[in-house]
Amino acid sequence: MIPDMPRPRKPHLHREKNRHGDHVWYVRKGKGPRFRLRAEFGSEEFNAEYDAAIQGKRLKGGQATAGSLRWLWDAYRKTDMWKALSSATRKQRENIMLHVLKTSGDEAFGAITSEDITAGLDRRADTPSAARNFLDTMRGLYRWAKSRGHVRRDPTTDVKPPKRRRNAGFAPWTHEDVEAFYKRWPLGTPQRVWIDVLLYTGLRRGDAAEVGPNHIKNGHIEILTEKSQETVLVSLPILDVLQATLNVGPIGTETWIVGERGNRFVKESFGNAFSEAASAAGVKKSAHGVRKIAATIAAENGATESELDALFGWTGGRMAAHYTKNANRAKLAKQSAEKLKSIPSPSLKVGVASDKVQTNQQPNERLVGEAGLEPAKP
Repeated sequence: MIPDMPRPRKPHLHREKNRHGDHVWYVRKGKGPRFRLRAEFGSEEFNAEYDAAIQGKRLKGGQATAGSLRWLWDAYRKTDMWKALSSATRKQRENIMLHVLKTSGDEAFGAITSEDITAGLDRRADTPSAARNFLDTMRGLYRWAKSRGHVRRDPTTDVKPPKRRRNAGFAPWTHEDVEAFYKRWPLGTPQRVWIDVLLYTGLRRGDAAEVGPNHIKNGHIEILTEKSQETVLVSLPILDVLQATLNVGPIGTETWIVGERGNRFVKESFGNAFSEAASAAGVKKSAHGVRKIAATIAAENGATESELDALFGWTGGRMAAHYTKNANRAKLAKQSAEKLKSIPSPSLKVGVASDKVQTNQQPNERLVGEAGLEPAKP
């Protein structure tokens, strides 16, 4: 496995904090003019703005026409409602709108109808997750627009999201998978740190790649989760088994999870590296599947929905209810199976074609098929 190298910053790209306390990006060659980049860092739109700035240009259409969908989107991205979204969600929606605005950016936002939104879902029918993300993006935009009086009617209100496909999502890990990973990656390897941080914190891969010594407060891990639609502070105890792994290491000074050369990961590169390590152990599953087995174990051990929400940074109770429901079903099935033992087994006799039958003789399959089994009379 080739370790991931830290990505260098693009030439002439600078980052600074403005008077509002926000970090902004701009391009400047030497003492030349400054070009402010307004798109989400790392998005396709950001890269397009950067390429134009390097050439000393500004993207055409940078000044949106009032009343256009592009104008509405630009206004929305300056609001507290937009800033309250996680960085991962903002980046995802920036990428979605980059494609939407290419074809419909100059359209009047007030002329967008529910039929237009539905047509957008239909174009993404082969990828239901992309369709749902598109709908979430447009719904967030128009809910804000309606609350500010820009539109009278939200065109996304009556549009239903596509149904989730059965058995979709990341495959959960099993106890056997974890044992296979442990066997391939013992204590003292970076990969062992990776899985134990995931398993004994329940963090998503992006949060797991960021967590480290700086997140320890009063003996607990405190970290703002990256994907939640609202900011959620997760506070976790450091379990003894995790602490034992961290004591052996190797870990970094800023993050516990590091690569073979001690470099820290970004979310995507960590996910790829973890999948490669799992594959080497014979497990064809992802890092997110470890989070699933952690939730399953917690639910099976009696964690309530509120406790699961607090542990995994969920909101609304839907995900927690899924795990507690499955755990309760498994527990009830086990209890019911035990109760089957108390049901007396009925005495059976075999109907035969002869009066001479030995009591210790096994029933002949042909005779059973012909005469059948019937309960013995008392």
